[in-house]
Amino acid sequence: MRLTRIAAFAAALGYAGTASAQTEIQWWHAMTGGNNEVVVKLAQEFNASQTDYKVVPSYKGSYPDAMNAGIAAFRAGNAPHILQVFEVGTATMMSARGAVKPVYQLMAEAGEAFDPKAYLPAITGYYSTAKGEMLSFPFNSSSMVMWINKDALKKAGLNADQPPKTWPEVFEAAKKLKAAGHATCGFSNAWATWAHIEQFSAWHNLPLSTKANGLDGFDTVLQFNGPTQVKHLENLVELQKQKVYDYSGRTNSGEGRFTSGECPIFLTSSGFYGNVKGNAKFDWAAVPMPYYPEVQGAPQNSIIGGASLWVMGGKSAAEYKGIAKFFAFLSNTDRQAKLHQESGYLPITRAAYEKVKASGFYEKNPSFQTALIELTGKEPTENSRGLRLGNMVQLRDMWSEELEAALAGQKTPKAALDAAVTRGNALLRQFERTAGR
Repeated sequence: MRLTRIAAFAAALGYAGTASAQTEIQWWHAMTGGNNEVVVKLAQEFNASQTDYKVVPSYKGSYPDAMNAGIAAFRAGNAPHILQVFEVGTATMMSARGAVKPVYQLMAEAGEAFDPKAYLPAITGYYSTAKGEMLSFPFNSSSMVMWINKDALKKAGLNADQPPKTWPEVFEAAKKLKAAGHATCGFSNAWATWAHIEQFSAWHNLPLSTKANGLDGFDTVLQFNGPTQVKHLENLVELQKQKVYDYSGRTNSGEGRFTSGECPIFLTSSGFYGNVKGNAKFDWAAVPMPYYPEVQGAPQNSIIGGASLWVMGGKSAAEYKGIAKFFAFLSNTDRQAKLHQESGYLPITRAAYEKVKASGFYEKNPSFQTALIELTGKEPTENSRGLRLGNMVQLRDMWSEELEAALAGQKTPKAALDAAVTRGNALLRQFERTAGR
């Protein structure tokens, strides 16, 4: 009996030693709802696949909140190992010298197989240097699509199988939807500036700013107050008065207006799929963003949204080895294909995309391919490669203030966009001075 107890005690010590030897990797993120479940599941699967490392995911609030928390933690000396940052935070992270460990360096030093060409260029280009060196790891990449309530369209006498393709068609459909019972909202959107400034400009091949929207240098100058952008805002202002269009806020807090059935046409991320699938009690589809047919060459291509994973600086070689193994785990073809099909986010590798395509999945689920077609349908131009602007969180708030002023009738659309450009350029010059230190 005594020998049995001694053996059990020794075994327990052995297990404790194994557990204590595990290297813990803190992963801070901004995913909620079904997407949070995806994050937790990925961490559990990785942890179960080996015994050397343990990834611990922690929700840190909205995208801006998570990024600010990570930067503050780095300054305090207790940064997480991995920080999820939304795509418009790329310039801020790039300028944070010493705060991040570039992914291409991480993978090379850890000896993990890593070929940047294996990833979809429409995604990786956003997170890479001009030389093609990946700075962060693409995770939940998406683009903006137009979600439609097919049942509501049918009820309003519209052809749900041929949804509106142009902005004038959207406006007319929304008027009929309002007349058919949607009194508070014919159409709306989440992420106001992403929809009506950033994606709108790229989709119409119009410059958001000089220097390829900042991708070719931080000394970029905003230019989104042109005639087409002004005309679009004028249309929204007029339709807002009638509640044919109804503003739903600066972020994605108003997305529930679609799943509840209140707003039958709604522009937001393709990554909204999980919430739509889980909450919409009607027939729905995701279709391409609308465009103005008189704009030559439109539609062009969309730009990515979502977020990537940044590796924070100041960690040990053992910790970096674990992070590299986790990224290799995430890049697995089967895992990426499954993640794409379950979340609505884009597959980040060419192999995963081809695997899903060959399976016939898109033929049965065309909504899943909408964002991919938008991103890759045409070769990107200087106006549609993406954007990389400093202080982007503050810029979006500033631009939103001006959009809201126009929609409330406090400013003309032209005056609002002019002010958004002028105020934004002042903030960009401030960032340029800071980044140049």
